[in-house]
Amino acid sequence: MAFLEINNLKKYFHTPKGMLHAVDDVTLTMEKGTTLGVVGESGCGKSTLGKTLMKLHEATAGEVWFDGVNIVPMTVKEFAPYRDKIQMIFQDPYGSLDPRMSVGNLIAEPLKVNRKIKDKKLLHIKVEELMDAVGLARRLRNSYPHELDGGRRQRIGVARALSLDPEFIVCDEPVSALDVSIQAQILNLLQDLQEERNLTYLFITHDMSVVKHIADEIAVMYLGQVVEKCASDELFKNTLHPYSRALLSAIPIPNIHVERKPILLTGELSSPINPKPCCRFVARCPYATDKCHQTEPKLREVLPGHFVACHLVDAAGAKIYKE
Repeated sequence: MAFLEINNLKKYFHTPKGMLHAVDDVTLTMEKGTTLGVVGESGCGKSTLGKTLMKLHEATAGEVWFDGVNIVPMTVKEFAPYRDKIQMIFQDPYGSLDPRMSVGNLIAEPLKVNRKIKDKKLLHIKVEELMDAVGLARRLRNSYPHELDGGRRQRIGVARALSLDPEFIVCDEPVSALDVSIQAQILNLLQDLQEERNLTYLFITHDMSVVKHIADEIAVMYLGQVVEKCASDELFKNTLHPYSRALLSAIPIPNIHVERKPILLTGELSSPINPKPCCRFVARCPYATDKCHQTEPKLREVLPGHFVACHLVDAAGAKIYKE
C-alpha cells in the first residue's frame, strides 16, 4: 500500500439550493518522500481537499489511508496520535499567525499545546533549532509578525509545521502571497527540508510554473474532480485533457522571440451544486460532443502512470479532438 492512498473521497456542503460538491470522488496515491502538486483555478476544490485530508473538514464519504490506516472514520480522540504526523502550511503567512505572539512563542506554541517539551531550557533550544532549519535569524526570536516581511512570516509557518516532526505536510498555496524572488527561496527551502527529513508534500497551487519546479506528480482539478494526473514531466510533454491544455497555455514564456497563444475558455462555469451527470467541463470545452453532455467521464489510466477523465481521449491515450 502507498504511504497515502485516497479512495473516492467526497466532501459536500449543505447550501440553501442543495448540496455543493466541493470534492467529488477523488482518488489519488502518494509515495513517501514525494510531492504531489494539485492545480486548478480558484474554487476547484484544492484547498478543501487539503483540509479534508487534515480532518479540518470531515469527509462526506470515501477513504484516506495514511501509513496503512484509514483516518476518515476516526473520532477526534482516535485521530490525536496522527495529528503530529500530518501538518499544514497555510496560504496567508500573516493571517495564520497570532499577531500578539513573538516569533519564539509562535514556534514554541505547537510544542507546548501538544506537551512535547516541558523543560523551558530544552524548549528554548528546540525553537532555535527550528529557526536555524528554516533560515530565520535567532535575533528575530522576540520580534512580532508585523515587524517582518512575507518571506520571514512564511518561514515561521514552516517552522511551526516542522515542530512536531511530521511525515506529511499539506502546503496550501504557501508562496502565492509572496514576491517572485521570495517564492524561489521558500520553494528551495521546502525541497531542502524534504530531502533532509524525507517529508511527503501535497502542494496546492494555481501556478503551473511553481508546480513544475517542485512536484514529482501533478493532479489537475476542475470543479471538485481530478481530470488528469501523471508525472510532472509527462504532463508538460503530453497534455491530454482540454482543461489542462488551457492551463498550460497561460504560462508566460521568458523569451521575447517565442509567442504562445493562450487558449481562451468561453462559456459559463457549471454549478457545483447538485451537478448534472455529465462532464463538468462541457460548458467551456470547445471540443464537447453529445456524449460529453450525457455521460460523466471517469478517471482512467490511458498510458502508464497517466490518468485522464475525458471522453475525447481514447484508451491508448490518443486525442480524438482536433487541436
